[in-house]
Amino acid sequence: MTDHHWFEKLADHMGEAYLRYSFTKGTDQEVDHIVDALGLSAGDRVLDVGCGPGRHSHELARRGFVAHGIDISDRFIEIAQADAPEGATFERLDARSLAFDAEFDAVICLCQGAFGLMTASGDDSTVIAGMSRALVPNGRLALSAFSSYFVVKHWEGADFDADTGVNHEHTEVRDGAGVALPAELWTGCYTPRELRLLADRHGLDVDRISSVEPGAYGDDEPTVDTAEFLLIATRRD
Repeated sequence: MTDHHWFEKLADHMGEAYLRYSFTKGTDQEVDHIVDALGLSAGDRVLDVGCGPGRHSHELARRGFVAHGIDISDRFIEIAQADAPEGATFERLDARSLAFDAEFDAVICLCQGAFGLMTASGDDSTVIAGMSRALVPNGRLALSAFSSYFVVKHWEGADFDADTGVNHEHTEVRDGAGVALPAELWTGCYTPRELRLLADRHGLDVDRISSVEPGAYGDDEPTVDTAEFLLIATRRD
């Protein structure tokens, strides 16, 4: 088990209020697209890395998939387990310490948790390697990442480190009663080229990279004007 991570304090404070944030409201549409993009079939085993309170795993399970969510926050795992539908299981686990070996037909990592907040300290390769290793041969990955282009072009006042590709943000998070907790976030940001190089290094063939927004996943070509990129890739034999 890993030591306490700085994000856990924020997750403990937010609790179920995390699901009030606007970026969590597009779960159905995101899962619609992911199921189609990954070519999932009922009964397929899906690993949800950085699952938070489990919204994607819950929806996948309701559609007949077997979903296993992992997150570094005990509080988020408790929330995910509390009302988990049949077919959805959860455990507290650090994305930098994945030990699964060819156990899943698909891996999803969405919403810049395990890949973004966890990789800002330079653990990109470790996280990608663990996700690739978790896949069966020809298994498929869906990974979202924050766009470096968007931060530089559109985020006024962003504290973006051009050398590391990390954006430092001063913000606040709120609990269910609206009580604010000041927070600092360090988010790893990426270009499509960087994502392709990372994927290739760890045995993943990139099928496509598209520009997306929360609740608006699709196949649009990458641009500099959209906050996120969605990588779809396949593990080599």
